[in-house]
Amino acid sequence: MLELDGHLTVEEAEKVVFEGEPVGLSPAAQEKLLASHKALLALLEKDVAVYGVNTGFGALSRLRVPQEELSQLQLNLVRSHAAGVGEPLPERVVRAALLFRANSFLQGASGVRPELVELLLGMLNRGVYPVIPSQGSVGASGDLGPLAHLALVLLGEGKARFGGEELPGGEALRRAGLVPLSHFFPKEGLALLNGTSVMLAQLFCAWVLGRRAFSAALGAAALTFQALRGHTQALDPRIHALRPHPGQIKVAEALRRLLSGSKLTDTFSDDVQDPYSLRCLPQILGPVWETLSRLKETLVLEMNAATDNPLILPEGEALCGGNFHGQVLALAAEELGLALAILGNSCERRLNLLLNAQDRGLPPFLAHVPGKSSGLMLLQYTAAALSAENKVLAHPAAVDTIPTSGGKEDHNSMGATSSWKALKIAENVVHQVALELGAARWAVALQGEGKLSPATKEFYCELAKLVPPPGEDQTMSEHIDRVAREIREGRLGIHGV
Repeated sequence: MLELDGHLTVEEAEKVVFEGEPVGLSPAAQEKLLASHKALLALLEKDVAVYGVNTGFGALSRLRVPQEELSQLQLNLVRSHAAGVGEPLPERVVRAALLFRANSFLQGASGVRPELVELLLGMLNRGVYPVIPSQGSVGASGDLGPLAHLALVLLGEGKARFGGEELPGGEALRRAGLVPLSHFFPKEGLALLNGTSVMLAQLFCAWVLGRRAFSAALGAAALTFQALRGHTQALDPRIHALRPHPGQIKVAEALRRLLSGSKLTDTFSDDVQDPYSLRCLPQILGPVWETLSRLKETLVLEMNAATDNPLILPEGEALCGGNFHGQVLALAAEELGLALAILGNSCERRLNLLLNAQDRGLPPFLAHVPGKSSGLMLLQYTAAALSAENKVLAHPAAVDTIPTSGGKEDHNSMGATSSWKALKIAENVVHQVALELGAARWAVALQGEGKLSPATKEFYCELAKLVPPPGEDQTMSEHIDRVAREIREGRLGIHGV
């Protein structure tokens, strides 16, 4: 079990979210929670105005709420803000949201009880996943709508999935052996809603899928390069030393290692240069690698940040600010979406080369009997359709803002939309990589599997278990889905890059 103490790494988060590793609270984390909660109770005893604790919310913040109505205030907040629409978020995203909301509280600045955090982690460990509509957050004041749907389940309200079944929240908790909270203490409803955990969860899942897609795409590129008998001169380290971007150098190094000893490369002599999607692989994939690397730092910072408002310091002070604002995540998600769309485009272009490489010794569309057979012609159609969809999704949401709450919240980040788009692009790119791999498997077989470089043989053998050898026309969809699943789960790729 991973003991949470408010210092979460992306590797730990990946194990929890994608592999189901259980989590618990460290003693130090419990102490921080108690200190902040006691500080909040002390402020209430002094009867000072604290936003969202004994005042209204948003544009209603000037209105004081009597002491005896503070618990009802939190309940009203959660119920009224659960106004999302659209398809429910995937279970992995919900797992990430539960983890990140709990870990945010462990910074010791939210005023919530340890019991609330323990219930969040109990839901995560036992597979109680609130049904959270995917649409309704504007990426500032936190993911108010989506997190309200999550918060309802802690009270036994709303809906949750348990054991693959959608149930009333209370029933899902009961079947999992968990007991709902009887009520929210002051600030707890607001603390649950007023954070970036849903947009962060979507961005994190998009980043993990993007990294796994990149790993598999590097393997696909190495196979395609060999099947097309590409010129390795374009990978010469002297070229990249003269334009020393770290990602470009990294990708060139990886490809030189992967292609070393190949009996297929440098065997095409009809032209001195390859098309860009081969020759410029370091220049195309390098910036994608840099984006993925850069984003890791943003994710770590946000996972381990207190993002609600107001913040309750253990010294007894309430600080009103804007840590719930999602601008940093919005920009990161837009950059990630663009980078992954470019990765997918590069796969589609290499796939097109594989299907039109008669001059390099391959039959048109890798067809068994061209004319009678269409071969893998339609794989490129599908990849092109996904590129068109990614082009639309890559249009930024973060450059616009729509004011809310009567204008009090006058600059929203739209970061939840940016993160949702990035996740959808990542899912599409996983399929685009799988499509290139399907064609590369056939093309390598036709050129001679025994001529592959030593470093790519194991990767190719794993791929060959998922995609049948070239031959008569057959339905490829299920084979591509199998490859995509292996990429998605991190089991098919070039690791260590």
